[in-house]
Amino acid sequence: MTVLDLFAGPGGWSHALTVLGVRDVGLEWDEWACKTRAAAGQLTIRTDVAMYPAWPFLGTTTGLIASPPCQAWSMAGKRLGLLDQPLVHQAVADLAQGRDTRERLLASCRDERSLLAAEPIRYLHALNQHGQPEWVAMEEVPDVPPLWRQYAAILRTWGYSVWTGILNAADYGVPQTRRRAILLASRTRTAEPPPPTHAKLAEPESLFGPGRTQWVSMAEALGWGATDRPVPTVCAGGGPGGGPEPFPSGSRKTLADARDRGTWKPQPRSVVLKSRREGAGSAERHGSRENRSAHAPAPTFTDEAHRWSWSLRSNNQANATVRRADEPAGTLFFGHRANECVWVPDPVAPDGLDGEQPAPESIRITAVEAGLLQTFPADYPWAGNKGQQFSQIGNAVPPRLAAHLLAPHLGKTLTPDDFTLAA
Repeated sequence: MTVLDLFAGPGGWSHALTVLGVRDVGLEWDEWACKTRAAAGQLTIRTDVAMYPAWPFLGTTTGLIASPPCQAWSMAGKRLGLLDQPLVHQAVADLAQGRDTRERLLASCRDERSLLAAEPIRYLHALNQHGQPEWVAMEEVPDVPPLWRQYAAILRTWGYSVWTGILNAADYGVPQTRRRAILLASRTRTAEPPPPTHAKLAEPESLFGPGRTQWVSMAEALGWGATDRPVPTVCAGGGPGGGPEPFPSGSRKTLADARDRGTWKPQPRSVVLKSRREGAGSAERHGSRENRSAHAPAPTFTDEAHRWSWSLRSNNQANATVRRADEPAGTLFFGHRANECVWVPDPVAPDGLDGEQPAPESIRITAVEAGLLQTFPADYPWAGNKGQQFSQIGNAVPPRLAAHLLAPHLGKTLTPDDFTLAA
């Protein structure tokens, strides 16, 4: 039996299934997402979901997963697709009746991607003729519930129990307050959201059992101490995909660059001597902050006079979300220069600072850090240059959230050790 993953991306749903002991078949068009999936050992058909036929999956599909692009409901970019919403609803209604009007409707769309949100119903209509799939899980941006309600009404006429709603990924152990519109459907059980495992504030134990754990912070997920400095990203002209590595205006590429410009001159005592967490040999093993591997968590520095509190800024706009490292991140979104996340130091100097040491400049988040905040493993094999990697990460469903959504349908139980956030 097959779990079919439409718009599979770099493997958010797929990695969750791997943790649960199940494999899927992913349909994905993006070249670099396909290469990431291949390196991660995930089964992938590189294809345009809108062009691929449904018949190869008839009679063999037990579950269908979809995180379709939703330009007609997205608040990002130029929002050209907002006017396409009636066309998407029409396409869904037609495809649910076996009528393919996509070509005619597409000619009227402002954004050619808008109708992709109707593709899952095409596959579901074909599979329904064979009494499948047994369950459905779909995820999208928070503004998509009107479309999910239309899907739900159709699926109920086909014998499914359906639940739709908005879930916060932080409530399921993801170090990110990422809100997503979810649709869950099942032919064999009552569709309902998984019970939250985390809360903004830790809950005490009661007669009904232990309370929920406090939200996972960025520092916890990244293996940092409260005052660790981010590992700077070295710009080396791009990655395997070629092309320059994009940096937001005003951000720093490396600490070495800042020294060369004369904007940051550490005092001798700010050199890393040891990490209280890693042991006295850490500096010798890892070298300076500039040379640490992106896969290695930053050490906890013992230099009390030069400690800084770090926060993650979601973009360079005036109303950007800024979260301290001891909080979950805001929703990670990449793809536009205005939405590139950077670590920013607390402008308030710590007690005892002599006043001659300026605060460090902002440092761009690394792909490894962004992946960890999405609950991918630290060694997840992201393919492409930095821009291509960030695009994949920002568009992926957090695997830990996906695992909570899928486990009940697969008869599985998650344990706290199923996801190791910092590695």
